[in-house]
Amino acid sequence: MNNTSANAPRMFELRLMCPEDRVESLSDALDALDALSVSVEDADAQTDAEQALFGEPGMPPPKDGWQRSRVIALFNGEEAASEAAALLQAQDFFASCQVLGTSAVPDQDWVRLTQSQFAPVEITPEFWIVPTWHEPPAQARQVIRLDPGLAFGTGTHPTTRMCLRWIAGHPVPARVLDYGCGSGILAIGASKYGAQEVLAVDIDDAAVQSTELNAEANRVTLVAGLPDKAVGSFGLVLANILATPLKVLAPLLCAHVAEGGNLVLAGILARQADELTAAYAPYCKLSVSDAEDGWILMTATL
Repeated sequence: MNNTSANAPRMFELRLMCPEDRVESLSDALDALDALSVSVEDADAQTDAEQALFGEPGMPPPKDGWQRSRVIALFNGEEAASEAAALLQAQDFFASCQVLGTSAVPDQDWVRLTQSQFAPVEITPEFWIVPTWHEPPAQARQVIRLDPGLAFGTGTHPTTRMCLRWIAGHPVPARVLDYGCGSGILAIGASKYGAQEVLAVDIDDAAVQSTELNAEANRVTLVAGLPDKAVGSFGLVLANILATPLKVLAPLLCAHVAEGGNLVLAGILARQADELTAAYAPYCKLSVSDAEDGWILMTATL
């Protein structure tokens, strides 16, 4: 059944053109005018005038925006879209902008459309991350059920996949710590691969709640909480964060690894390998054990 009721206003999009220096002002104004969403596209895409924007994760792009941008705002009804267009044209900052038009958005089942964008994710041929609205692939022997949510970690990012591949490819000890757990996906993976006592911690209360809900949905037992819950040593310590906090946390994370245990770190760009190796040198010898799309997995045995 389509989730748009017969009495609900039909959604309309307002299309605008603006120069690079007006995108932020225009977007803020659209937000103030109760636009349901605002997207910005390169107006010169697929032409000789197209200008690509490049930037590495965590680094600012060398250019803030395109020379000409097409701004598309979604409104709840034709009247709201037309009124927004009229109000914008009366503003001083709109002098160099242009209204391209308004049009009705075809009715769609937005829930199904959103769900269709999240397909099962292969970690190994036998290990998959599967949203609840999909059936697991026939070859899947181990499955984590996980839907996109508020917390980071749905299995689509290379850093998450590399951590899960490591878990699937190595003996998992009885006691595991997932530091910076996000959705809890690594903690759940460790539990499914044999860990008996799993502790998942994060500084974000929403991540802790998400981890608890996801663990329940996957029928695994773990303890989730804030970082002060991390007490004692563990045979495996996982931390998929980012390079800067990983460097700061070096003494703390290494102190939690039991003798002979493993440390698995992710959220690191390939160009950051040397600085991570140096930060952890007083405590352990890190090495690169996996790489994907410019990201690396660094591990050590203590």
